[in-house]
Formats: sequence, C-alpha cells, structure tokens
Amino acid sequence: MTSRVQWEKVGLIVRTVVALAIAAALWAASPEYERARKLYDRTDFDGSLAILLKLEPKDAATHQLIGRNYYMQGDFRRATDWLEKAVAADPSSSAHALWLGRAYGRRAETSSFLTAPRYAGKARQYFEKAVQLDPDNEEAANDLFEYYLQAPGFLGGGYEKAAALAERIAARDPVEGHYARAKLAEKRKDSSGAEQQLRRAAELAPQQVGRLIDLAKFLAKQGRFHESEQSFQRAAKIAPESPKLLFERANTYIQAGRNLDQARDLLERYLNASLTPDDPPRREAEKLLRQVSGG
Repeated sequence: MTSRVQWEKVGLIVRTVVALAIAAALWAASPEYERARKLYDRTDFDGSLAILLKLEPKDAATHQLIGRNYYMQGDFRRATDWLEKAVAADPSSSAHALWLGRAYGRRAETSSFLTAPRYAGKARQYFEKAVQLDPDNEEAANDLFEYYLQAPGFLGGGYEKAAALAERIAARDPVEGHYARAKLAEKRKDSSGAEQQLRRAAELAPQQVGRLIDLAKFLAKQGRFHESEQSFQRAAKIAPESPKLLFERANTYIQAGRNLDQARDLLERYLNASLTPDDPPRREAEKLLRQVSGG
C-alpha cells in the first residue's frame, strides 16, 4: 500500500514537471514574445521592449531578449541586469552566458578605470562559461578569442591563450581559423603573416563578403589604398547593398581621410537600409555621418 502511494506521488511529480516544461515552452513561443522578437530583428528595440516589459511571468528567454534590446540601445547596465536574470533562470544556456559576457565587456569599455577591471573579469568569466557549456558555440569561441587577444595578462588575457583557442577555432571552421590567426599575427606586428591568413580566408570563402571586407580594411591600414579598393569592389560585385559593406567601406574611407563624399553617400544608404541586430548600430553610422558632414 505504501509502495503504491509512493509511486503515485512520483507520477504526480513527473506530470507536474512535464506540465511546467510544456507551459514554459508555450510561453516562450507566445504571440507577444514572437512579435517582440520580430521587432528586435528589425532593430525596433523600443517597440520590442514595450511588449516584453509587460509580459508576466518572465522566463529566461524573455529576460535574455530584454537584455539584448538594452544592449543594442547602448544601455549596458540594464543589459547586464536582465541578462543576469536570464542566466539565473537557465544557468545551462551557453547563449545566455555569451550575451552576459558581451554586456559586461561593453560595460568595461565604457566605465571608469576603477570599475573596468571588475567588469572585464566578469566578461571573461561568462565567455569561458559559454564555451564550456557548449564547445560548438562558434560565437562564444570567437568572442573569447577576442578577449584573450585584447585583454592584458592581469585580466586573464594573453597571446598564448588566444593562439591555443585559434587552433580550436580552425579545427572546427578553417576559414574562421585563418581570420583568428590573422588577428593574432597583426597583434604580434607580423603584417606579412596577417595578410597571408586574410587572403587564405578569402580564397576559401570567395562568396563571403565579410572576408573581402576584412582584407580591404587591413590593406587600408597599411596605406595600400588601391589594393584595398580592389577588395571592396570585389565585395560590392557579390552584395552591393550589404549593410556591413556600406558601413565598413565608409568607415575605412573616413579613417583614412579620403573619398569623403563617397563615404557620406555610403552612410546615407546604410541608414536607409533594412538593418538587423548583426549590423553596426545605427547610432554609430549617424555619428560617422555627422563627422564627415562637419556636424
């Protein structure tokens, strides 16, 4: 008799857990959440937030999307607050840890010298956690590589760590591996090695506009403007209205102080394009446009 009661209790617990899991899945896929997600994808962050902040109760996915909206708006304090809630609600999610690492990284870049080290340490912690939770998370591996490459040793960075991670990236994605090696070579003042790696990446992925942009930007920094322009033109033949191409080409011209009229036209086209959260923030393009227009 006791045994049967115990099994009934077990069955009740199992049914409750299943019901809660189903409810959570349905909530994440609710019409309001999906509408907010679509607005986010169209870079209407205010509209997305207006919906998400009213949703109750909020699950981990909702917390994450709220945090990402604030991140895209440049409000990194609110972003970390909400992304902390996402990680607390679902600590097994590599994506939640990655976005929290990004938010802390941007807080480190935009805060005082007193608080920057603490935020940078948290960024590294969550990037490493994201890779640990999902070794196949390419974005997490790439962001952790950038951290190791840019951060000083006392904040957990270092070229040796970056080099080891670059080889792991290359084993999974040879093209991205060549890009990582190029970044490392450039940091080590090995311009020839960096160029070789960037050209190899472009050869292996001839239809990836981003690889040609990477090469064009590198050549411009070397003062090799004719070769840089050739790479930009190759990219333009593949995807002439690519927002990333429009922005990066304009930015490269402005940094070199050349082709400023063309840069202005490119930025205006960029601001009129259909942007996504993966594109450079609109506010950065507006800032560049004011700069090139003398405003």
